[in-house]
Amino acid sequence: MRTLVHLSDLHFGRVDPELLDPLRDLVHRLAPSVVVVSGDLTQRAKSEQFEEARAWLDTLPGPQIVVPGNHDISLYNVFRRFALPLERYKRYITDDLDPVFIDDEVAVLGVNTARSLTWKDGRVNKEQVDKIRATLASMPKDIVRVVVTHHPFDLPEGSTDEDDLVDRAHMAMDAFADVGVDLLLAGHLHKSHAGNTQARYKISEYAALVVQAGTATSTRGRGEVNSFNVIRTEPRKIEVDRYGWDSVHKQFQLLATEKFMRSGNVWAEVNEGLLAAGI
Repeated sequence: MRTLVHLSDLHFGRVDPELLDPLRDLVHRLAPSVVVVSGDLTQRAKSEQFEEARAWLDTLPGPQIVVPGNHDISLYNVFRRFALPLERYKRYITDDLDPVFIDDEVAVLGVNTARSLTWKDGRVNKEQVDKIRATLASMPKDIVRVVVTHHPFDLPEGSTDEDDLVDRAHMAMDAFADVGVDLLLAGHLHKSHAGNTQARYKISEYAALVVQAGTATSTRGRGEVNSFNVIRTEPRKIEVDRYGWDSVHKQFQLLATEKFMRSGNVWAEVNEGLLAAGI
C-alpha cells in the first residue's frame, strides 16, 4: 500500500497563516509515500510568493510531485505572462513541469496544464499524452497509475461550467484507457470531490477514479473549509480520506472516508457491506 497526501491551491499571497504549522505537522505524522501538490502555489506568481511557497514545501516530507496552476503564471505583467510564463515557478519550485515518481507499487505522473494564452483554463497537449502513454505502457498491471494535473478532468456535483475542465480531455482519456490510468488528481475549483469518469467519458469497460482537492491553505474557500486529501492505494482498492480545518480546535480533522474498488478497468465506490464481504 502507498499513501499519497494530496494538497492543492495553496495560494501563497493569500494564505491563512494559522493553518501552515498544523498542516505541516499533520503531513509528517501521516508519513506519506509521496506528497502531491496540484497547482496554484501562489496567488499572483510574484517572486516573494514563490519564495514563501518554496520555504514551506521544504518543511514537508518527500518525495514531492508538484505541478503549476494558472495562478502560477503572471496575470498583469503581459510580457512576463507570454514571454516567460513559468520562469519564476521554474526558478523557485522546480524546472521539471511534468515530474514523475515511480516505485514498485505506484507511478505518479505530474502534467503541466497551465497555459499563458488562457486566463484560468488549462489544457494538455499530444506530446504530454504521448509521454504518459510511453511511461505507463509497459508497466505491470498491479502498479497503481496516477496522473496529477491542476485543471480537472471531471466536475464535482453541482458544478456546471464546462470551461473548468482541462482542454483536450477526451484525447487524453482515450490514452489513459489504453494504458490503464487508475487515478486522476486535480485542484483548481477549491471544491472536494471523488467519483469516477464513467458518466462523462463513454469509454467501454473503463472508468478512472477522479479525486478533487479543495484549497489547503487559501483564504478563498468558496464555501468550503480548507481541506486536503489522504489517498491510500492498492491495486484493486483505493481509500480517500478528506481532512478539513476545525477552526474551534485549530487543527485539521478527518471529515470523511470514501472507498473505491476496481473491477476490470472500472473504478467505482463501494459500501462497507460489500467490503466486509470481500466483494
